[in-house]
This record gives sequence, structure tokens and C-alpha cells, in this order.
Amino acid sequence: MGLTDEDVAKTLLLEPYILLASLKDNIIPCFQVLRQVVGTKENALKVLKAGRWELKYNLKEVLEPNIFLLKSIGVPEPVILKIFVIQPRLLLLKPQQIAEIFAEVVKLGFKPNTSFFVLAFRSMSMIGKTLWEQKMETYKSFGLCEDQVYSVFKKQPLCMMNSEKKIKKMMNLFMTKLNFEPSVICTFPNLLIPSLEKRIIPRCSVLQLLMSTGLVKEGIKLFNHLTMNEEKFVEKLVRKYQQVLPDIVKAHKGKIEFKGFPIVLKM
Repeated sequence: MGLTDEDVAKTLLLEPYILLASLKDNIIPCFQVLRQVVGTKENALKVLKAGRWELKYNLKEVLEPNIFLLKSIGVPEPVILKIFVIQPRLLLLKPQQIAEIFAEVVKLGFKPNTSFFVLAFRSMSMIGKTLWEQKMETYKSFGLCEDQVYSVFKKQPLCMMNSEKKIKKMMNLFMTKLNFEPSVICTFPNLLIPSLEKRIIPRCSVLQLLMSTGLVKEGIKLFNHLTMNEEKFVEKLVRKYQQVLPDIVKAHKGKIEFKGFPIVLKM
């Protein structure tokens, strides 16, 4: 099948029931169905490595009806493949669940031939209605109305994959220490995705230090600095100033508390 010894060992450790499965009647047919769905042996192996539990199922009975359903309601085959490779479990839901999620995603304006549809479908599939409503209320508690939350979701579907704890911590930072208006989150929803502790706060601490020492002036754009790739940020702000301001390394490592900017920065 193409699995390495390490892959086999991990699979058996995590899913020991496989030892009881028939190679001829279960494992090989499962792999054949996967290969047929995802197109290549390599893609089939990716799916297996991402979720070895597929071997529990009769994929021909469970998967094929869902593939047929998605095609019949207008989801292109490449998009179905993306969904399956990113989150294989989603296509093992009951057909009725898939149809309901599809209807909700399309109702929000996502087109089935786009990558955003894949992300939205994934988010809504994995969250469930109760948790969705709880997260919606969490965003609303920070001043966003329901339409604004949906606007954020349309631009960045992964925002609903954040835990409620992360949502509260990020929104508290944005609304309290950074003095954002709700409209800022609607305009820049990608701010909700990076790690608060590993990226957002350390970078704010770096900017805070540079501003407090006068090395950076008011014209700085916050969004650009919070979303630029790590290598560029380090080169542009950390290495550039670490000789004259050694504490900038500590700030970048999250070892200097971020207390807020002296002024409201432009986005």
C-alpha cells in the first residue's frame, strides 16, 4: 500500500482493532475506494495518515453515497477532494447532515467551487449548532452584531474554529488594549487566526517597545506588522534594532508585558 514501517506502527498503536480486520475484505477494499475517490495512491495515503479510522468503515457504503450527493447538488469534484484530504471525517457524516450543512453554507453566500466553501463547510461540519450559537454569543458580547459575525465568517471561515477561550482572549485584547471598533474585526478578520501568545502579543510588545523609545513613529500600520510572515518581521523589526535595543529580543519572545500603545495605530 505504500505505508512505511513507522506509519504501520503508529496506525497499530492508535487503532489496534485493525489487527482484527480482514486484509482482503476490509483493508484493501477500503484503500481501493479511497484511491478511486482521491485520484492517486499518494492522495489516498495522505488521507489514511490523516485519519486511520477510515479503516473502521465500509467506505463503499458510507463514502460513495456522500460523494454522489455532493456532486448532485453542485459541488465540483476537485472541491470534494479538498474537503476529504483536509478533513476526511466530514465525508463520513450522514447524507442528511451533509445536505443540511451544504444548504447553510450556500445560504451564507459561499460558492461551491471556491476554497472558502471548503473552509466554511469544514467549520460548520465540525462545530455543530449548539457550539456555533455559543461562539456567536461570545463574539456578540464584545460588541459585534450577528450580521457582523457572519461578515467575519464569510471573509475568514476559520474564525469559528477558535475555541471560546481563544475568542474571549483575542477580542479582549483587540477591544480593550488596542481599542478596536467592531468594524475593524469585520475589515481584518485574519487577525483572529494567528496564535495570541506566539504572534499577536509578542509583536505588539515589540512595537510597544519601539514606540516608547522613539525608534518607530506614528505612521506604522498595525495590521501589516501583525500579519507579515515571521522571517520578514524579525528582519524588519527585531534584527534591525537589537543592537541599540537588546530588550527587543525579549519582547519578541513574549517576555515583556504588553500594556498597550501610547496612541491608536492605523490599521
